[in-house]
Amino acid sequence: MSPRLLSAVATIGPVGFLRPAPGTWGSVAGIASGVALVTLAPFALEIAIILLAVIGTHAASAYQHQTGKKDASEVVVDEVVGQWIPLLVIPITPLWVLAAFVLFRFFDITKLGPIGMAEKWSGGFGVMADDVIAGAAAAIVLIVAQIGLGVW
Repeated sequence: MSPRLLSAVATIGPVGFLRPAPGTWGSVAGIASGVALVTLAPFALEIAIILLAVIGTHAASAYQHQTGKKDASEVVVDEVVGQWIPLLVIPITPLWVLAAFVLFRFFDITKLGPIGMAEKWSGGFGVMADDVIAGAAAAIVLIVAQIGLGVW
């Protein structure tokens, strides 16, 4: 992939340059694209998560190398992948999608426990890993909530 294409993947085009809070805008892009993928075809979201996690890790590493910035705020491909993960475990209704968004942002911002540890890993792997773990944490909370409500 060309450096320009890798940069576009890392920043999800112009999304990473939106202000304020590019990470939140990346999560919004993740919600919109994730809901679209869920409705597109069976397993489209699962396949997209795997592909974008691999390509996005490479793109984040390349962006870091090009700019010299470690975990640059404009790199939001990790937010998209992380935000997609809790969408795997919920019914796609406005309330559950909002809960997935809020929980992912909570874990992504607070960096509790292993999320903060993963962020310290080097290169694109560290950029992607903390958001994947934040997405998994949000998914776990959503599963527990659904069990408690008798939805799951």
